Amino acid sequence: MLICGDVGGTKALIALAEVQGGTVSFRLRRHYRSADYPDLTSILQEFIGVASDAAMYPTDITGGCLAVAGPIADHGRHAKLTNLPWEIDAGELASRLGTGPIRLVNDFVAAAAGIDAVDASSLVELQRGEPESRGVRLAIGAGTGLGTAVLIWHGGGVGSTEGGYRAMPGEGGHIGFAPTDATQVELWRYLQKIHGRVTNEHVASGPGLSAIYQFVQGGATEVVEPEKIDQLAAKDPDGPAGRAMDLFFRIYGAAAGDLALAVLPRGGVYIAGGIAARVLPQLQASAFLDAFNDKAGHSALTRRFPVKVVTDLDLGLKGAARLAAGQHPA
Repeated sequence: MLICGDVGGTKALIALAEVQGGTVSFRLRRHYRSADYPDLTSILQEFIGVASDAAMYPTDITGGCLAVAGPIADHGRHAKLTNLPWEIDAGELASRLGTGPIRLVNDFVAAAAGIDAVDASSLVELQRGEPESRGVRLAIGAGTGLGTAVLIWHGGGVGSTEGGYRAMPGEGGHIGFAPTDATQVELWRYLQKIHGRVTNEHVASGPGLSAIYQFVQGGATEVVEPEKIDQLAAKDPDGPAGRAMDLFFRIYGAAAGDLALAVLPRGGVYIAGGIAARVLPQLQASAFLDAFNDKAGHSALTRRFPVKVVTDLDLGLKGAARLAAGQHPA
């Protein structure tokens, strides 16, 4: 039995899992609101208490993997979350919980590792492209931040059926935001006064959507949650929220297309993160794909990349379980 987690700035999903033949099954799964806890240890101790009450004890946990929203140090032993003041020591966690060894990975490494563990019904095609077997894959997703990871095929020579994808971490969310029209230039100027350097994450994320909504309203001071903006946009597509969503999708699509040009993901671009799954119909009807392919002389190239939305909200959790089981290297 393995302990796995998908820990972000907004929520933490923790589970006990078993992995057989690449299939992940959860024996216990819990959702926690990150802001309600002082640190990750408190969440895990509460979870272990629930597991013990269900006759699943720490000594039964042979190992684990926690996917965290932030950079990883010391080969998976230490991490610091980007959007929470949490520092994590994997060895100390395992010792305090009484489990087998625990490793830490970037949350989008786990998301990338989970792609082959989700059902086909959880992959919604935006662009068919020209998929290539064993081609590079790109995972990108807007949520509390903007996560990115790349999957590269390794092992097995020409004609061999052996090998698999290796997930490589990235911090593409912190690439500088590149405006593509006059409105986006004005948005950049607005955000530059707040942040100094403006990154993709400042616009293509939940907080980014809230900031865009403020900008559309002339610099309103009230911060509106992304979920509320989604709802307002659905009711009034031509209103401020609708215009904010349109701008958000254009920026998100352009950023995804820029990252795709950097790695040439002929194996597919996978749009993950909580926002895409939540607003899928709006995303499908938006200019996201137009912006993704608006690359001047390289538009023909980006149109060859398959683009899919991952709607399985347990993607990162499943990826963490596969990494814990050693079925997906990273």
